[in-house]
Amino acid sequence: MAPTLTAGNTTKSITTLNPDSLYRRMLKKIGKALIIVSLAGIVMAVVFIGSIFLGFFGHLPDQAALLHYKNKTASLVQADAGEVIGKFFEQNRTNISFDQIPADLINALVATEDARFFEHQGIDTRSLLRVMVKSILFSDPDAGGGSTISQQLVKNMFGRKRYGFLTMPVNKIREAIIARRLEKAFTKEEILALYLNTVSFGENIYGIEAAARRYFNKSTDRLRIEESAVLVGSLKANTAYNPHKNPESSKSRRNVVFMQLSKYKYITSAQDDSLSKLPLVLDYANLESAGPAPYFLVRIKMDARQILGDILQATGKEWILEEDGLIIKTTLNLQMQRFALEAFQEHLSVMQVKLQNQYRSAYGGQLLRAINDSLTLSDVVLHAGLFAMDPTTGAIKTWVGGINFQTNPYDQILASRQLASAFKPVIYAAAVESGILPCQYLRNDPIALEGFEDWSPNNYDKTTGGKYSVAGALAHSMNIPTVNLYLETGFDRVQQLWKKMGFAFEIYDNPSIALGTPEASIYELAVAYSAFANGGYRVKPVGIESISTPDGTLIYQHTLLPLSDRIIDEQTSQLMSAMLQKAVREGTGTSMAGVYGVTGPWAGKTGTSQNYSDAWFGAFNPGLVMVTRVGAATPAIHFSQGANGSGSTLALPLVALTLRKMERDPVTRKSVMVPFPELPPYLQGSLDCPDFKEETFIDKIISIFDPNKRISEPKKELKNQADPAVKKKKKSIFDIFRRKN
Repeated sequence: MAPTLTAGNTTKSITTLNPDSLYRRMLKKIGKALIIVSLAGIVMAVVFIGSIFLGFFGHLPDQAALLHYKNKTASLVQADAGEVIGKFFEQNRTNISFDQIPADLINALVATEDARFFEHQGIDTRSLLRVMVKSILFSDPDAGGGSTISQQLVKNMFGRKRYGFLTMPVNKIREAIIARRLEKAFTKEEILALYLNTVSFGENIYGIEAAARRYFNKSTDRLRIEESAVLVGSLKANTAYNPHKNPESSKSRRNVVFMQLSKYKYITSAQDDSLSKLPLVLDYANLESAGPAPYFLVRIKMDARQILGDILQATGKEWILEEDGLIIKTTLNLQMQRFALEAFQEHLSVMQVKLQNQYRSAYGGQLLRAINDSLTLSDVVLHAGLFAMDPTTGAIKTWVGGINFQTNPYDQILASRQLASAFKPVIYAAAVESGILPCQYLRNDPIALEGFEDWSPNNYDKTTGGKYSVAGALAHSMNIPTVNLYLETGFDRVQQLWKKMGFAFEIYDNPSIALGTPEASIYELAVAYSAFANGGYRVKPVGIESISTPDGTLIYQHTLLPLSDRIIDEQTSQLMSAMLQKAVREGTGTSMAGVYGVTGPWAGKTGTSQNYSDAWFGAFNPGLVMVTRVGAATPAIHFSQGANGSGSTLALPLVALTLRKMERDPVTRKSVMVPFPELPPYLQGSLDCPDFKEETFIDKIISIFDPNKRISEPKKELKNQADPAVKKKKKSIFDIFRRKN
C-alpha cells in the first residue's frame, strides 16, 4: 500500500517513482533530441552538399567540360631524326594514351593506390569508412587517404581552394561529385591514362612519360616492372621517395609496391621476393639542365615564338609554346652534336689544365695579381663555341655554345671577338673579285706606314723578304703580303664584301684590319665561309624544320628556296675554295690530316688574335661549314705562347676531333665526305706556282719606287670612328706591272 501524508483534515497519497521508468523516460527524451539533432544534421548536410553541388563554393565542371579538359603539355623539341633534345613548358608534361602504358605499371598503380578501382564508380565507400574509423576514432596515421584514383585525378586536374574551416569537407565533396561525373564521361582505361598524365613526380615533372624519361631515360612503354614500381611508389611522397635524391627510401617504397602486387595476386610471392632483391638502377636524364643542346634550345625558343606569332597574325589562331604540346622538329643532327661535345671534353679538359698550370707557375704565382687584383685562379677558364651548318640549305647541324650552360649561359657562338687571321679570306676574296689571281706575287719586305705611327706589320714567324704567291700567302697566313694585298685591293672593295657577307661590326680604312682587327661572331663567320662552299651565295641559317600539333597536324613547314643572294662570283668561290684547301693541305691547317687523321676534302683557315687571346678555326666543304673559337672570358687571360694558344693548336683540334668522329661514323660520314667540284678548264692550273720566290734584281729596283713599300704621304687623322677621313692610295705603273707579274 502506498504511503499517505496527513496535513490537517487533508490526507494525500505519495507515489514512489520506479528507477527503471525514469531511465526509460530519459532515454526517450534523449532519443528525441538525437533524432532532432540527426535530422538537423542531415538537413544541414543536404543543404551543405546541395550548395556545393549548385556551385555556391565554385563551379563544378559538367561531363562536357570534362571531356574537353586539356592538360598543359610541354612542347617537344626534336633533332632531325626525331630524337627529343629538349622541352618548353610551364609544366613538364608529355601526354600519352592508355595503349602506351605497360600492364605492369597499371597493376602497380591499382594495387597500391586503389585496389577496387575497377569495382567502384568513383567513390570507394568501404575505403572511406575504413579511413574514418581508423583515422578519426583510432587516430591511426597509416589509415590512408580514402581517395580513389578518380578522386585523386580530380584533385590533380582542378587543384584545391581554401574555404577556411570548411576547406577539407568542401574539397572532398567537390572531388567526390566530379569523380562520379568522370566515371560517366570516361572509361576506366581513359581515367587511368588521364591520372598518369596529370600526376606530379617531383622535380617539376608531371605525367608518367616525363618521369620515365627523367629517371630512366626511356619512354613509358619500355619501362620494366621494377622501374614501374619505383615511379608508382614515389606518388606517395615524390620528394621523400625521389629515386634520384633518396635512392634508399625509394627502393624501400618500391618493395612495398611489390608487396601490394603480390597481395592482390598480380605477381606471385616468389616474384615479390626476387624483385625486392634487385638493386635500384637509374639512367637519370635531365634535358633541362644537362641536355645535349641547351644553347641551341634558346635559339629555337626565340625562332618558334616568332613563327607562332606569324601564324597568329595570319590566321588568328593562337598557339602557346609552353602549354600546347607542339612538336618542333629541328635541323640539328644529334650524333654530330654528341661528337662535338665529346671533342670539347677531350681537348678542352687538357688545355684547361695547361692554362691553369701556366698561371700557377708564372712569376711565382703572382701573374694573376699583376694583371688584375680581382682575378683568381678560378677565373682561368677556357670558353669555346662550335657551330656547323649546311652551306647550301642553311640547316644548322651543330650548336655548342659553351662549356657549361648552367654556369656559363652566355652563348659563345654569338659572342663577338677579333677575328685575327680568320678575317683574311674576306680580303683575299675581295682581291680575287677585283681580278687578282692566286699565282700573282706579293712582296714580303718590311713596310712601315706613316700616318699610322709608322706601324709595321710582322709575320707570325718573323721572316721577311722574297715574294709569296696570293695562294701561298693565304695558305701560310703571311701578314706582310696580306697587308700589301689589302693596299692593292683597296678598302672600298673589302668593306663592300664585308657588308654583303652579313657582318655587323663597322670597319674603317686602316691597314691593321688586314691582320684581323675587325670583330665578328662564330655564327657570322660560318655564314661568310658558306659563300666559298656554295658557289658564292649568302645563306641564312635555319634551325626549325617544322612545327606540328600533338595529333600530328602540320602548322609550319620551312620552305627551302633556291640560293639567290649572290655576294661573290662563282669563279671567286671556286678559287677561294681551292686556296683554302691548300691551307689545310700544306699550310696552317696541316694537322687536320697529319695529327688528327681527318681524311675528307676540307678547306679551312686558322686565326690567332694578339697575345693568343682568342684562337679561331673554320673548315668547310660543299656539304658542311664548321667554325670554332676558343678563349678565356677576358683577353687578359691567355696562353703565353703559340704552342698552346694558336689557332692551329687551340681551336683546330675541336673541329678536327669532331670531323674525325663524323668521318668514321657510317651515318654521319655521308654528310661530311662531300668532294669539291673540279675547277673548270679555264681555272685548272691557276694555283700551279711556287708559294715563295726570292726577289730578283728587277723586283728590288721596282720595290724602291713602289708606293706600297712605304706610304710617304701621311694619311689624315681620323676625326672619329663615324667619319674616317682617309686619303686613298694612288695607283702607279708599278701596280700594273706587279698585277701582270
